[in-house]
Formats: sequence, C-alpha cells, structure tokens
Amino acid sequence: MAELVGLAEGVASLVNDGDTVALEGFTHLIPVRAGQEIIRLGRRGLTLVRMTPDIVYDQLIGAGCASRLVFSWGGNPGVGSLHRLRDAVENGWPGPLELEEHSHAGMANRYVAGASDLPFAVLRGYAGTDLMRHTETLATIACPFTGEVLTAVPALRPDVTIIHAQRADRRGNVQLWGLTGVQKEAVLAARRSLVTVEEVVDALDPRPNAVVLPSWVVTAVAVVPGGARPSYAAGYYDRDNRAYQEWDAISRDRATFTAWLSENVLDPVPS
Repeated sequence: MAELVGLAEGVASLVNDGDTVALEGFTHLIPVRAGQEIIRLGRRGLTLVRMTPDIVYDQLIGAGCASRLVFSWGGNPGVGSLHRLRDAVENGWPGPLELEEHSHAGMANRYVAGASDLPFAVLRGYAGTDLMRHTETLATIACPFTGEVLTAVPALRPDVTIIHAQRADRRGNVQLWGLTGVQKEAVLAARRSLVTVEEVVDALDPRPNAVVLPSWVVTAVAVVPGGARPSYAAGYYDRDNRAYQEWDAISRDRATFTAWLSENVLDPVPS
C-alpha cells in the first residue's frame, strides 16, 4: 500500500543522485512543486525523462540537477524555447547536458514496454525521420511474420516516476482525470513512484474517463495543493498563462534566472 508522506520526505527518500527520473504530465497535472523540491535537495547527475519537457525541466537543468535528457519535444508551450536547456546544450552551463531524442510515439511505447516488463517495443513511428542517425537507442527489426522493417525502441524503466493528480484516498489509491498523457504507463514502468495530489479524501467517487492507480502500484503519495502550478489541474485551478510568458524573460539571462531560483525555490519567503 502506498505510504502517505510529506513532499520533502517523499522526494528525499525516493530520488537519489544519478537516478533516472521521469516527471510526467501532459499540458496539465505537471508535478512542478515536486521538481522544485528536487532542486532544493541539490540532487545531481540525474537523467531526466519526459515526453514534453517544459519550464520545470528548464529549472532543473538550470539548477544543475541534470546530466542527461531523454525526450521527444522540449519548449515553453505557447511561448518559445527553453533557454536554460539551450544554454546547457550550447554552452555547457551550468554543466554539459547529453540529449537522447525520440518521437512522441517512441517515448510512449518505451513506457508501455517498461510497464509490460518487455525488453523493447516495436513501431513504425520513425519512418521518414533522421533520428535513426542520431539516437543510439533505436534499431531496425524485421517482422517475423511479414518481413516488414520496423523500428525497435528499448523499454524505459525510470528509477522513479513522479506525477501530479487530483486526489487520492487514505489507502493511497490515486485518481486523475481530464487531459492525461502517459502518467499511468510511466508509474507502472518505474521502480519507485511518488504521486503528489491536490487532496486526500475518504473515498474516490466515479469520474468519467478517470484513471485510477491502485495503491499497490504507487510507492508514496504526498498532499501538495497547487502542486501543478503554473500548469493546471482540471476541476481545481486554471493554467497560469502569464507565468509561462514571464518565464521567457527570467530564463534568458543566467543572473536573472539564478536570482529567481534563489528567491522562489531555494529560499522562498513564506506566504
């Protein structure tokens, strides 16, 4: 059964230096507060995994937590580039960052293979791209039935997956709904998992198209109201579009970013 923990306790016990860490959430339910807790704890040498790294990964990279990024698209959604990511790749600041790029379909299938305890997945999704020339974790494979040449991608098994959800019950069963991505698959593929939630309730009531993660597949649950801001949590709060726009200016300059990080993440003033 999943353990109910505080955010700092959960991140400290589950995320170690050198781990492969996935923080998943598509457009909403992005575990921003948990990512910032990783920064506060000063974790280093992480391989960060995410289908669509956005501003919380920009913060993790700029804070020096990451040495490698496995992804399929990266950017400040609706605004532009991730400048801390670009600085790391182009200039090695605050340290060099190795990239492993896949397609969206490839990343999703890698999580599914990991969740299914399979060594790899097979798909057509890389046909017509030049990723085969740049990504070592891709290989061609012939279908044993038709002879069709397909692409194989290795299973993705993060050391720890962190997601945000709307709620959990007191036994640690987690419920999320709205626009979901690969959160379920990423949790099932991981060796350890932490789910931050808006609230803990006595019982989970039915929700249309809701995803429920049973307690026995989740390592720990932490109550973190607003844990996805500035992204949104359906039924709880909206997306803060201004925060994404403001991030562009904050992240462009190293000194501005460092000051923001100190004021808002490393040593925030209590509200």
